Amino acid sequence: MWFRNLQIFRLTAEWAYGTESLSAALQKGLFHGCGATDRVARGWVPPRDDGELVFSIERQQLIALGVEQKLLPMSVVRQYAQARLVEIEAAQGYKPGRKQSREVVEQLEVELLPRAFVKRGLTYVWIDPVNRWLLVDASSSTRADEVMEQLKLSLGELPVTLVKTQLAPATAMTQWLAAGEAPGNFTIDRDCELQAAVEERAAVRYVRHNLDSDEVRAHIAGGKTATRLALTWNERISFVLTEQLQIKRLAFLDLIKEDAERQAENADDLFAADFTLMSGELAQLLGHLLEVLGGEGE
Repeated sequence: MWFRNLQIFRLTAEWAYGTESLSAALQKGLFHGCGATDRVARGWVPPRDDGELVFSIERQQLIALGVEQKLLPMSVVRQYAQARLVEIEAAQGYKPGRKQSREVVEQLEVELLPRAFVKRGLTYVWIDPVNRWLLVDASSSTRADEVMEQLKLSLGELPVTLVKTQLAPATAMTQWLAAGEAPGNFTIDRDCELQAAVEERAAVRYVRHNLDSDEVRAHIAGGKTATRLALTWNERISFVLTEQLQIKRLAFLDLIKEDAERQAENADDLFAADFTLMSGELAQLLGHLLEVLGGEGE
């Protein structure tokens, strides 16, 4: 259940939902699998196996969006459609026109969807009313947008905004690389991406590489800025920070997970301990990250 990515949103008003009221609101958008002709289905599912839509502990809330998608590439549909069009041409004595061809493609898609493979996924959402965060465990903003849309459908209004900082992440990361160190409880790891501002957007990527080097500083002096940088916070959590203030490749020190295991006597206890420790550690990380980026901006 440990988050691997963070799409970061700020609650702009007091969170009005307790466990029961949030669960009642999510009932409006329960997950139902794809119908015979549906390509995708989304809806709320229990974040753990107890059937409850909201898991809450110490005012921290966890919900989950279930997604089911049918895998039917259009190249496959066109392949079947081409064979059907050949049969139609032989039967009617002339080549089908554009309208008829389009209708055949649409008909074949409807026929093939019930037989398509199904891919299922789960996206966790952590709501922290204490520190006014809403965090989505998604590697892309597109997936986070899907979650936000589903929340709006269930809640009506969603008082959130993307977080902006006084110092742009790209500017800060570039400064840290140029100085050879990060401020506060952060240390620079061994991965980064540097990108030029010119039209071609030439980029250099370092993987498992010493970043405190003249080579890296030369790229920065030449006008490149950091768009991604691997960091470690407090020797407890490693991650990659992006220029959009996204956090990716979250990895928690084994000691943190061992703490959770020591507190747990069964699977339910372990889930609760994992979430409690994770939310506590990440709340501190986010607070310190905002500090080194100069605080929040307008």
